[in-house]
Amino acid sequence: MSIVKSLSVGDTFYIKHGSDNFTIIDCCMSEDDREDIVADLKRQSSGKGILRFISTHPDDDHIQGLEYLDDELTILNFYCVKNEATKEDSTDDFDRYCDLRDSAKAFYVFSGCKRKWMNQSDEGEHGSSRITILWPETANEQYKAALKDAKDGKSPNNISPIIKYKLKDGATILWMGDLETDFMENIEDALSLPAVDILFAPHHGRDSGKIPQSLLDQMSPKIIVIGEASAEHLNYYAGYNTITQNSAGEITFECGDTVVHIYVSSDSYEVEFLEDHSCDDTYGRYIGTLEL
Repeated sequence: MSIVKSLSVGDTFYIKHGSDNFTIIDCCMSEDDREDIVADLKRQSSGKGILRFISTHPDDDHIQGLEYLDDELTILNFYCVKNEATKEDSTDDFDRYCDLRDSAKAFYVFSGCKRKWMNQSDEGEHGSSRITILWPETANEQYKAALKDAKDGKSPNNISPIIKYKLKDGATILWMGDLETDFMENIEDALSLPAVDILFAPHHGRDSGKIPQSLLDQMSPKIIVIGEASAEHLNYYAGYNTITQNSAGEITFECGDTVVHIYVSSDSYEVEFLEDHSCDDTYGRYIGTLEL
């Protein structure tokens, strides 16, 4: 069993793996909530031998609070794409991102990359986190252009990797950072995506990050999680089962063999497409189970 949690603070996720691994994907923490969030991350990661932080890209809403997080947790394994992103108006969090990105703590991710204990096991105790990087293809011309834009101080959205987490006998979960629609349309012929059980919609679920239909057809997601952008900017993915974080609050996925039990922090949020396994409210208010 593993726990995947999407915090209702922008873009902050963690995976408490069934192995000796703990993964944080992005962070968006204000001074008001960062102490509580980091205290929870410390509790959840306690006892895990491997802690990694994956940064999809250095936009403020994906690295806010990174300096505090690093000071409190001491990030030893920092995963990002190899880049030279700059910003005209730097922040302490962006400066810390650059320090980590350019340090010996960094591991640069790309399609098909291998690493202990991200997706390789050994004979020791850590096991594998079962995380795979599906994108970027570093030779792709569109991706090279996105890197240049980021280096020139433009939006780094399209340097985001595509991250897959696959349980051995359970769910497949996918993150796409803040990839934008026009960029995905330009690279769709270069992508080969798997069937997906839970998909976190890119760019917080905004229209500007709407996934092209050809890619949705490849993935056939059973659930699309729509992020916390303003409602007027969201695409609600008509025809697909969705969970909207604006309404659901924090979302916790308890992933087991052939099932995912789902919990939210909202007292009133409901969906009709899940099965009822009568779970208790261990991780929040239980709203139902996805049968795989």
